[in-house]
This record gives sequence, C-alpha cells and structure tokens, in this order.
Amino acid sequence: MNIDSQLGGDADRSDTRPILIVPYMWIGDFVRNHTVVRVLKERWPNRPVDLLTTSLCAPLVDYMPGVRAGIVWDMPRGRLAVARQFGLAGLLRKRNYGTALVLPRTWKAAIAPALAGIPERVGFVGEFRFGLLNRWRWGEKKLPRFIDKNAALAQPDGAPLPAEWPVPQLRVPAEDIARWREANGLGAGAAVALAPGSVGVSKRWTYYPEAARLLVERGLEVWVVGGPAEKGLAQEIVAAGGPGTTGGPGTARGPGVRDLTGTDLRNGVLAMAAAGVAISNDSGLMHIAAALGTPTMGIFGPTSPYLWAPLNGLAATLVQDKEALSCQPCQSTVCKVNDHRCMRNIAASEVVGIAQRVLGEVGARGSI
Repeated sequence: MNIDSQLGGDADRSDTRPILIVPYMWIGDFVRNHTVVRVLKERWPNRPVDLLTTSLCAPLVDYMPGVRAGIVWDMPRGRLAVARQFGLAGLLRKRNYGTALVLPRTWKAAIAPALAGIPERVGFVGEFRFGLLNRWRWGEKKLPRFIDKNAALAQPDGAPLPAEWPVPQLRVPAEDIARWREANGLGAGAAVALAPGSVGVSKRWTYYPEAARLLVERGLEVWVVGGPAEKGLAQEIVAAGGPGTTGGPGTARGPGVRDLTGTDLRNGVLAMAAAGVAISNDSGLMHIAAALGTPTMGIFGPTSPYLWAPLNGLAATLVQDKEALSCQPCQSTVCKVNDHRCMRNIAASEVVGIAQRVLGEVGARGSI
C-alpha cells in the first residue's frame, strides 16, 4: 500500500515557504510529531520544515528525516513568560515562515507565532485563541487518537483521514552507534534495553529487577535506559541482575546489567538504536525505540495500546489477561483501585520468554 498517496492529493512543488511546527514537548509525543513532518513533506516537497523544541527533545531532531532545523527555545511550564514569548517571536520573524502548525490547544502555544506575524497559523479551536490563529480547524474531539488530531492539521481542511498515517522515523548512522558502544565499553553483541520509567507511576511495570536477573541468567547483556529520575530504579535493577564481569582490557564483558541512565536524551536514542530488543513501559523511550526500527515490547496497564502504542507497531504488546479488571484502562497516572494488578499480573518470566523469542527471530532474519 502506498500510504503517502492517501494524504490529500497531488504534491505542490511550487511552494517553497518554510513551515514551523509547534509540537507537544513530551518525548513520546515529540517523536510522533514526525508523522506530521512526513505528511507535510508529501503535500509540499519543497517547503522546509522546522520544529520548535525544548533542550530536552532537541537531540531527536538530528535523527528525523525531512526536518531542516530544530528551534531550541525553553519555556517555563505554568506561567506566561512574556519576555521569553517576545524573544521567540523575534527569532521566528527572522526565519520568514509562511505557515505555523500549532498542535497544542493551549493559547500560550500560539502566542509567539502570532507575535512573529507568520501569515498562516493553523490549529484547532481551543482556549480562547481567537486572533492568535487565523486558519481555524474544527472537530478535534471527534478524532479518535492523538496522532489523528495532530496529523489532520497537516492535511487540507476537511480532507478525510487516511487508512494509515506514515509512521515516525528516526535514523541513526551505524558509525554513530559503533562510536557510542566503544565510548561506553560495550561489546558488539545483542543486548536487551530496559526502559523502566514513565510519566506517571501507574504506567511502570513492577518486575524489571526480576526480568533483568532472568535475562542475565540466560546469558544476555542488559542495559537500563532512562533519565535522572530512573537512577534509583536502575540501581535496583543492576543489584538484581549483577553488573557483569570483565577480565580487563581487551576481554569481553560477561553478561550483566549496565546503568546507562543520564541527562542527555541522545544517549537514550543511541542505546535504543544499538539494542537487539527494547522492553518499555508506555513511555517516550518506547516511541523512540519503535521509530528507530528496534524490535520493541510495550507493556501496557492503565493506558490503551490502541490510543498510545507507536504507529510503527510493536514486536509484542503486553497487556494482562489473567482477570477482567473493570478499571482497565483507567488512563490515570496513579492506581487508586485493584492494587495495580493491571501491571502486577504480567509476570517477569512471560516478558523474558517473549524477549528471547523476539531476539531469536531477529537473529534468524539476520542470517538469511
């Protein structure tokens, strides 16, 4: 199926005005923004596309095909920051954008594009943004998924949704992965990347330490990937699985767990690109791994895979089926009933068994 052929008619190659996307800035949502980029590039192949980004998400832009530049500008959450808005508007004005797509429904997200005088400012009606946007779209609440709401703004007004959207892509050069492995003292063998963090404790699977122990017992190298907030979890996982052994310089490292958490998201991108399989909660790293093409196992409890799984597809979608829970999916960040059984009912042995199968399938495809 040619997905791009469904996206709103023939490409207009005559228009060369730059486009700015004002995206959602959570990591997973930012990755999914690349679908919007791909829809725009199909519609207008010769219009450069830039992404407004925070410092945290900025490394992702380097790996997104079709994006000309990331405009790094951090805004404080929870307050207007008037001086920062005017500063951003001045920067945007110099770049001569013809169109801005404002994906968030907040009025704050639309201020700088309006102050910059960008001629076309596209977004859904919401939060009293009259005057800030001038290309209104209606019907956001009728669209089923988050990606439908965002990517629809890149289509002509009123165009029907395609059967499938183009999937997000992150492309990391092989030489970058090799240098990253060498810099971190990692061998060339397949490893399992664990992403135990997420926004909201209810989305965090309980048994990562036990899974790490079982994976190491089966002779696999395990990496724990995440940000500073996952440092405590990483220490628990390393303690459970053991740090592995090495006989000194030039000697292969024995199976064990490495803590690769840190402050730089680029490190997480490279870890997920280098891994043989990724096991993740519903989190930004799940979307990163899937967009990279790494076989990814997503563990879902309080959230719906239909609404929140990557468009790229998952090697395995794990949802408990041991009992019917009337509260699942609750979409809540904190479990208030049933003792978090939507996650606790997914056993470590089940997850490890699936990971081994996925690694075996990857190895079989590589040998063909």
